[in-house]
Amino acid sequence: MTARTTPPYRADHVGSLLRPARLTEARAEHAAGRLTAEELRAVEDEAIREVVRQQEEVGLRSATDGEFRRTTWHMDFIDSLGGISHADERITVQFHNDDGTIEWNPTAMRVSGRVTLKEPIFADHFAFLQECVTTATPKLTIPSPSMLHYRGGRAAIDETVYPDLDAFWSDVTTAYADEVRALGELGCTYLQFDDTSLAYLNDPAQRDFVTRMGGDPEHLHEDYIRHINEALESRPEGMTVTAHLCRGNFQSSWVAQGGYDYVAEALFNDLGVDGLFLEYDDARSGGFEPLRFLPPGKVVVLGLVTTKRGDLESKDDLKRRIEEASRYVDVDQLCLSGQCGFSSTVEGNALTHEQQWAKLRLIVETAEEVWS
Repeated sequence: MTARTTPPYRADHVGSLLRPARLTEARAEHAAGRLTAEELRAVEDEAIREVVRQQEEVGLRSATDGEFRRTTWHMDFIDSLGGISHADERITVQFHNDDGTIEWNPTAMRVSGRVTLKEPIFADHFAFLQECVTTATPKLTIPSPSMLHYRGGRAAIDETVYPDLDAFWSDVTTAYADEVRALGELGCTYLQFDDTSLAYLNDPAQRDFVTRMGGDPEHLHEDYIRHINEALESRPEGMTVTAHLCRGNFQSSWVAQGGYDYVAEALFNDLGVDGLFLEYDDARSGGFEPLRFLPPGKVVVLGLVTTKRGDLESKDDLKRRIEEASRYVDVDQLCLSGQCGFSSTVEGNALTHEQQWAKLRLIVETAEEVWS
């Protein structure tokens, strides 16, 4: 086994982190008009400096800004693209947990104009993160191109703007390619596409949803993989790109379930990324058998540590599960992380800051012992 000097690292993490109370309070004050944008920015800056320092101190070799300037993991980015608007009506997304079901009711997204990149998105976020790191590689996370299509499908895309979906996808992938190129020019060497669709499609209930929306659940994952690859065709040399697959992460609740079997062969062999962050924190994610499709040279980051609960996993159990995964793929192609972010939305998951850092420390210590 060898050490990894490029991302993804043996001990890594998905990206979002619990917001500190002072940042949450500052956002509320800004929304109420009692704090200026400049004052809110100063609070964000201070919180990001501290959370980057904490990531480095815990031993992580990559650091994010915790997504502290965002409301959600995806819509802050998507809303910054040209051509995106929101309808008056709201949609209902049902999330599940051990206690039952909760609902999220965002406004419905519409593609009402040509999709364009008006200016590089999160460029200022990344530039500030670069200033904050001292030992870690700065990592930026953005939603994958699939996120502009999956939830609404054809019905959410104005047919007078895009009578042909091929033109829609051409504009989307061009906008993303320009974004990736711009981030590379800023010095970004570690970029992650966050994607729920490729994980959701493993769930028969989600495939039924696609059918009801007029889509083709048999081949939709292949279409998404192709378009992600188009977005990455001209990525800068030296930039590592990973994808994180998630079945939903909202206030410690989830949407979909099912192993990776349905998408595994195309996902592992055709998706043009360097590594994949995969949820594996409970039975909802299935077994490790799909890892047999992983080709040489590609890395899977096993999300064995849950970010949905505060109880700390056993180091021995983590090692045992890594050993189980190594029956299907070389252990040298594996890394370790949390199963998702700790705070995909500003509300965060149901655990404390102390529990969050204990889990990240456990990931680092376990990785050191497995791959030392």
